[in-house]
Amino acid sequence: MLVTPSPRRRLANDLRYLVALLRRFRPTVLMAVVIFGFMPLVYRWRHVGADGHGVSLGKALRHVYFLLYGQPSLDVDDTLLMVLDMVIPPVGIAVLVDGVVRFAYLFFARHRQDKEWFEVIAETMKGHVVVCGAGRVGYRVVSQLRALGRDVVVVEKREEAAFVAVLRDEQVPLLIDDIRSQQCLPRTNVKTAAAIVCATDDDLANLNIALDARKVNPNIRVVIRLFDDDLVAKVRDTFKAEALSSSSLAAPAMALAALDPRIIHSFRIGTHLMVVSVFEAREKLPGMTLSEVRDRFGGLALSMRRHGGGDERLHPPGNTLIEPGDLLTLQAEYEDYRKLRDFTLEAEAPVFAPPRPESMS
Repeated sequence: MLVTPSPRRRLANDLRYLVALLRRFRPTVLMAVVIFGFMPLVYRWRHVGADGHGVSLGKALRHVYFLLYGQPSLDVDDTLLMVLDMVIPPVGIAVLVDGVVRFAYLFFARHRQDKEWFEVIAETMKGHVVVCGAGRVGYRVVSQLRALGRDVVVVEKREEAAFVAVLRDEQVPLLIDDIRSQQCLPRTNVKTAAAIVCATDDDLANLNIALDARKVNPNIRVVIRLFDDDLVAKVRDTFKAEALSSSSLAAPAMALAALDPRIIHSFRIGTHLMVVSVFEAREKLPGMTLSEVRDRFGGLALSMRRHGGGDERLHPPGNTLIEPGDLLTLQAEYEDYRKLRDFTLEAEAPVFAPPRPESMS
């Protein structure tokens, strides 16, 4: 899912980036103020021309400017001014090279996304989410977070990872680096991040990342993807982090989908197995209200689509009367779902079922 930031959001990001650059170049800006703001005042104060008069501020500023190119415009015989004539050119050139050239490079060459650019971008963020891993899971997490309006930065070890090019096309800040290296996490500005998602395909790396992030930011929310189901409970209890196993998340959905195509999603809340299913209102359901379905069978109506088409209505009111042919998306505990299914007397396959890919010959 491609998430393109709005023009207003892009402008806000550019302004934050400009402010971050100015903060990074504070010493350079300070030196420029000294050279072009304070030094002309010194020349205006100390310099005395052949006619015995002083020099105007404009001429003093022009003199300082041309000193940078080795072309002084004033003849000076004051010791202090002679020293300044020798010091200003090398210092000024250094300021120009370090400030103007590097500033312009970082501001206009953001598409290259090197480490310094990434670090500046991360400095502009606060309360963002750090996602480690640009594989299929990491990309889906990034897409969902951006759809929710959250700032995201991504770290991936391999340039050839599956979604690196896609993330760059979507202008997501992406750092190619080993997340376990000493300087990697600080570059993500993890100390001000709200959460970190460890979604690499290495359990040990994910745990190391989480530990390092907690050292820098004790209040950061940690979400860890683990392949070892035995580690999930241990990490939750001892580390106080949200540990998720891909197999444990997928197993209930796959098992229940094999038993009943009405079930489109399932998840656990503690020891309770919850299912999300789609019913077409045929026998017995028409004439009941959504509140009656909830009170009798524990089925919470998530959405409803009227017979004959129309837009799907999320969270319909409890007093909504069910009509023949309506499509209801209900959430319930699995045992309650079975009671509702038996009540509707739909022993055969339902009219509605999620589309399935054609089998390959």
